[in-house]
Amino acid sequence: MKLAYWMYAGPAHLGTLRVASSFKNVHAIMHAPLGDDYFNVMRSMLERERDFTPVTASIVDRHVLARGSQEKVVENITRKDKEEHPDLIVLTPTCTSSILQEDLQNFVNRASFDSDSDVILADVNHYRVNEIQAADRTLEQIVRFYLEKAKKDPTFKVDKTEKPSANILGIFTLGFHNTHDCRELKRLLNDLGIKVNEIIPEGCSVQNLKNLSKAWFNIVPYREIGLMTAVYLEKELKMPYVSITPMGVINTASFIRKIVEILTKNNDLNLTVSNPSEVISNSEFYINQQTKFVSQAAWFSRSIDCQNLTGKKTVVFGDATHAANMTKILAREMGIQVVCAGTYCKHDADWFREQVLGFCDEVLITEDHTQVGEMIARVEPSAIFGTQMERHVGKRLDIPCGVISAPVHIQNFPLGYRPFLGYEGTNQIADLVYNSFTLGMEDHLLEIFNGHDTKEVTTKSLSNDHNFEWSKEALEELSRVPGFVRGKVKRNVEKFATVNNLHSITLETMYAAKESVNA
Repeated sequence: MKLAYWMYAGPAHLGTLRVASSFKNVHAIMHAPLGDDYFNVMRSMLERERDFTPVTASIVDRHVLARGSQEKVVENITRKDKEEHPDLIVLTPTCTSSILQEDLQNFVNRASFDSDSDVILADVNHYRVNEIQAADRTLEQIVRFYLEKAKKDPTFKVDKTEKPSANILGIFTLGFHNTHDCRELKRLLNDLGIKVNEIIPEGCSVQNLKNLSKAWFNIVPYREIGLMTAVYLEKELKMPYVSITPMGVINTASFIRKIVEILTKNNDLNLTVSNPSEVISNSEFYINQQTKFVSQAAWFSRSIDCQNLTGKKTVVFGDATHAANMTKILAREMGIQVVCAGTYCKHDADWFREQVLGFCDEVLITEDHTQVGEMIARVEPSAIFGTQMERHVGKRLDIPCGVISAPVHIQNFPLGYRPFLGYEGTNQIADLVYNSFTLGMEDHLLEIFNGHDTKEVTTKSLSNDHNFEWSKEALEELSRVPGFVRGKVKRNVEKFATVNNLHSITLETMYAAKESVNA
């Protein structure tokens, strides 16, 4: 464990709370000290929802430390049961309160006797997993709990819908453009004649989880959450699943073909459509029409605007799903060089490396944002596609950045329609890519006039065209500057040298340049 002022994925309890607060009529009790209870504020601010976040903090204070937490936790659970009448109450500790090593399962068992609601303890190791892994595990735990509960009912049986249907797994609160992606997925499935059975956890009642078995197959749009649930449902109910993310023209077509394969080939449940050849033919016609007339990305990739981006270097970093798919879109659909692709999902590193193999020059797997900043400063890309942290790094280095992944910011909850998935998503991504680069005429003007304002801009690149001779002492001083700002410092010094008609840069030149910036 180490102190950090930025984390790509938060502590485990955030993942549990995100899943619990996504379900309808589910309440979460967070056993935590003051300071760990910021989730309510964060969710209310970002999601712009009218309802209160259904999370209550059972505060660990000096009184609890003196006589134990049991009475307080049980009282909070039973009180919320009487006040809110939820279908389910989820108790979760935080990594801080876990230090107390209390028997929280015993608290849950005791509270269950006095509560009409179902009460469970989040089965998550808060020291071994992060927010993403905990969310995936919590969703699977809740689904398993209610399916096992349904199986105890003698009247329960697995009845499939008459027409093809699907469950969408993993749409939840504080997800990156999740609401927009879900809407686009529903439109795509509707065009294919497939009914959406259940969407979990966002807006779903836990009482409806027993209906998951009615669908013909499951869709997992993001690997970060929903994959464990899909694997469990495949094992228990023999339900196939599609884990191809329909992001980009090629992957969206692959996603549709995988669905058609499930519908037209015999599977363990012997569910197939009555006219498989017609379904295949219609799906290929649909892919062709959408690619030509709805998605503009294929046309754009052949346009002179996109061809102007050929040869430009980019860096991609984010969660495994978005970073891998964005890398493939840039490399094979737009012909843009990806010098480095990376993810902070270390638990999914093998899958990520397999996906980006052949599409990038270098792979970076890290949770340390300083390593990402050092890499960006080293390769000096023309544009970055990453998280909010990479956007800040780009600002320091004067490199444009398009945000393509969580962690989320208020900017990632647009009021307009901005999906990243499906055919409309291809248009949004094409716009994002093109607008993230310095545009053609702007680039031309910068080359001719050395910037829009010649008093302020002397070069558009990280190093200008002058061949300055750096002294040994100056280079040593430059090497001591942190990597994520080293390029900017170098540019400022060379700019100062250009203005003052200096051909060599000494230690004194660097100090003078620093004083001129601070003046």
